[in-house]
Amino acid sequence: MPVEVTWWGHATCTIEDSDTRVLTDPLFAARLAHLRRRRGAPPPAGARRADAVLVSHLHADHLHLPSLAQLAPGTRVLVPRGAPRAVPGLRRLRVLRGLDLTEVVPGDEVRLGELRVRVVPALHDGRRLPFGPHRAPALGYVVEGEARTYFAGDTALFDAMAEEVGPVDVALLPVGGWGPNLGEGHLDAGRAARALARLAPGWAVPVHYGTYWPIGMDAVRPHEFHAPGEEFVRLAAEAAPKVTVHRLGHGEGVRLEAGR
Repeated sequence: MPVEVTWWGHATCTIEDSDTRVLTDPLFAARLAHLRRRRGAPPPAGARRADAVLVSHLHADHLHLPSLAQLAPGTRVLVPRGAPRAVPGLRRLRVLRGLDLTEVVPGDEVRLGELRVRVVPALHDGRRLPFGPHRAPALGYVVEGEARTYFAGDTALFDAMAEEVGPVDVALLPVGGWGPNLGEGHLDAGRAARALARLAPGWAVPVHYGTYWPIGMDAVRPHEFHAPGEEFVRLAAEAAPKVTVHRLGHGEGVRLEAGR
């Protein structure tokens, strides 16, 4: 059975494995605070259909309450432990929309139909910014079914990444951001290529770039918006030549034959 990955922009992906649809960090907005969507239309209504949702951390471009409110009532949503306490809007969605919130930490395993989801660490500031206290960790997830698909969320490169994540077949890696400076706790194209060499999956898909950009900053370091995907493809070919990289367009998907 093939595994399908669709990239909707930023960190929002659909992973279809074993007749189960898993959605990552849903962000369906055309505008978020000072950011606007510069490439690709907002995901269509079908993108909201999911059996389960994985939320990597509490930043508003990853835990976006208006987007979560568009999920079907009763949808299972995995969030970092402490998220409902740190983000009161999550508690309201649990009541008003009936979202089934499951709080998790690294080391947890959750069954989703035929899938097993392993929760793994991420090296990133997981607070609800700009002023939130450290109440919840940043996470990555490995979705295991016909394939083992790693969704990194936001993370820096860290020494134990390969050991903590474990063997994977597919890696969805962030390679950029939404501004002219990434800051700490992120992968750029070069660091993502180094992560790929450590993880050694069969396939990789670059995400978290080329979607949102600050209003009024179109002329400020525009290559940071446009270039990371292509740069990752080039650097990955050097650092991890055995890995097949699929650079998707917004709304584009790829079918991967598990076991190949």
